[in-house]
Amino acid sequence: MKLFVITSRIPWPLEKGDKLRMYHQLRLLAEEHEIILCALNDGKLHPDADAELRKFCTHIHYIHFSKPTLALNLLRTLFGRLPFQTGYFWHRKAQKLIDSFVAYYKPDLIYCQLIRTSEYARKHKRIPKVLDYMDVFSKGTERRIEKVAAWKRPVFRMEWKRLLNYEREVFEAFDAHIIISDQDRMLMPVSDPKRINVIGNGVDMNFFQPLELPKTHDILFNGNMSYPPNVESAEYLVQKVLPLVHKRMPGVKVLITGATPSAAVLALKSGHVTVTGWVDDVRTGFAQSRMLVAPMQSSIGLQNKLLEAMAMRIPCLTTTLSNNALKAQPGTEIIVADSPQAFADAIVELLGNEEISQQLAQAGYEFVKANFSWESSVKMLSEVFEKTKAAKE
Repeated sequence: MKLFVITSRIPWPLEKGDKLRMYHQLRLLAEEHEIILCALNDGKLHPDADAELRKFCTHIHYIHFSKPTLALNLLRTLFGRLPFQTGYFWHRKAQKLIDSFVAYYKPDLIYCQLIRTSEYARKHKRIPKVLDYMDVFSKGTERRIEKVAAWKRPVFRMEWKRLLNYEREVFEAFDAHIIISDQDRMLMPVSDPKRINVIGNGVDMNFFQPLELPKTHDILFNGNMSYPPNVESAEYLVQKVLPLVHKRMPGVKVLITGATPSAAVLALKSGHVTVTGWVDDVRTGFAQSRMLVAPMQSSIGLQNKLLEAMAMRIPCLTTTLSNNALKAQPGTEIIVADSPQAFADAIVELLGNEEISQQLAQAGYEFVKANFSWESSVKMLSEVFEKTKAAKE
């Protein structure tokens, strides 16, 4: 099958969740399908990106947006109907380019990642179309309304309402839909959520293997450190949980790794807290830490950091919100906590009892190995493509 894939970012390097998901999908879809990738780009092209992606894609087109264009997109969106998540990435010239690519390649199916790209495919009604919502953007935005500064709340409320309408609207415009977890599917504001296929992420078990490195830190938090839910969680860990831990274990150290740390994250640095920014090998942070703590407060979707840590046999702690998507067994495969004191108690217990820590790490490893394979995930995606194409014929 000839697939025309539209992404809102160039899926390399793998410092963001949507890039990671798309990269592995492309890698494995290429074994059975011809892929034409059309990637929108609002930043610099990584010097290795093109060579890496051409391993899987027959043709690649990058559509670069300048900062003035993006600013105009946002201004136009302010007075339009699209949510900012979509309007930021839509431009008339880009639409004409994509229309010309579709006309030239005559794909068997169009695959859009995120509602950010969905406008570009909607007019092509004769071609089967699949949308990966990935996460429920409307719910993520709703959860942030009361957490942002008061002057920002009217904008967030407007965006939330637009996202609710738009997620419903594009549901009817696409032939098939996928999402990352059952929790997200049931939160999707559409007429029939069960029509959405749940296709989770995987983890590369060959890459994320235990490394023998000195344990320089007790607690790790990692991710894209400009992403608001990650920023919020890092602040929660350092400002609310760590002081409670220090009352009982004063020397406990936290490591925060991940691309583009915000000013708020950089401000967390101290004698007990290290903020590295981008690291060339994400496994180093896992291997140098005794546990991963991901106290996600408003995040949506599936946390790749948990999958990767478990694959490397690192014990993990997270919230009920995150584990609802993961579905690990609390107390056996993962520790679930929902208050600073509960996190602090669990951290102290794990640091003080190596046997319990190792049991948790091994059970988490077995859970991920049994349930999160990129191969099985992409096989499900390919089956959705085949069914969608057949139903359209």
